[in-house]
Amino acid sequence: MTVQAPGAGAGAGGGVGADAPIIAAAGAVPWRRRRGTLEVAMVHRPAYDDWAWAKGKLDAGEDWPSAAVREVEEETGLQVRLGRPLPPSSYSFVDRRGEVARKQVRYWTAEVVGGSGDLLNEIDEVAWLPVSDAMARLDYARDREQLRAVVRYAGQGALTTWPLVLVRHAKARPRNRWREDDRLRPLDARGEGRAQAIVPMLAAFGVTRLVTSSSTRCVDTLAPYASSAGLELKRKEGLTEEAFVEDPDRAVKHLLKALQRGVPAALCSHGPVLPLLLEELSVLGSVDQPEGEAVVSTLLEAADLGMAKGELLVCHVTGTGEAARIVAVERHLP
Repeated sequence: MTVQAPGAGAGAGGGVGADAPIIAAAGAVPWRRRRGTLEVAMVHRPAYDDWAWAKGKLDAGEDWPSAAVREVEEETGLQVRLGRPLPPSSYSFVDRRGEVARKQVRYWTAEVVGGSGDLLNEIDEVAWLPVSDAMARLDYARDREQLRAVVRYAGQGALTTWPLVLVRHAKARPRNRWREDDRLRPLDARGEGRAQAIVPMLAAFGVTRLVTSSSTRCVDTLAPYASSAGLELKRKEGLTEEAFVEDPDRAVKHLLKALQRGVPAALCSHGPVLPLLLEELSVLGSVDQPEGEAVVSTLLEAADLGMAKGELLVCHVTGTGEAARIVAVERHLP
């Protein structure tokens, strides 16, 4: 689940009953700079003879970011890493049974990291176009909202971002039923399932560095992704609950090191530790930008109410170290 403003956006359909079926979909707007010119990629669907962003329905049990990455690759042959979220879109349409339904689509900016470019899945052309040409070619007014946001972020110097993902460990075996050292307490079956579900989500944001509390339940939360991506798990005693009680600053130091490095990273810790880290991050909200107030509010709300077990909170960051600023935040719940 993503915490993201649900605004309908331009072109949203109206007059649809509350009982109309809702179709969840996800997509992305790949972008690049070519000879100093900002370009975006869109697709042509011959069945509808229209130009739009690559997008598609979520599979059963699939999360939004993973669906966005999968759909882009299926429709364009391009592998992408998601950046910051873009305005969502909501509109009504007539489905194959002749019934009115509503589609809700969530979008992200994206940068190409690989892929063959071979066209797949009912797409006959992919076009990289400068912004002005893309604006003219898009067939739906609602799709221009995402393009306007890309242009706005580029103008703010906040289109290029890197992700810092805070993770609360997944559900572990009950503390009152564990007789050994609490640091060795493992995940339960539900927690193990969540650890597997996290894999495509971290991959969607291109996470390349994994830092975790040395406690077993945190290590095991990130271990499946580490194995899948071929990454080393950096185990840190300073992120454990026990070390936090003795010296909270140790956990903050690990957070500051992640901000200094500026590489896509995930940091996994415990419920009592994360609020302080979230408060530290809240001061990096770009309050001089329109989205800054929402960033600060989301981080402080997570600090006050706590993150759910197995939750991912994705901070989209520009700059590093003292120049680091958080320009967008997403929360993905189990």
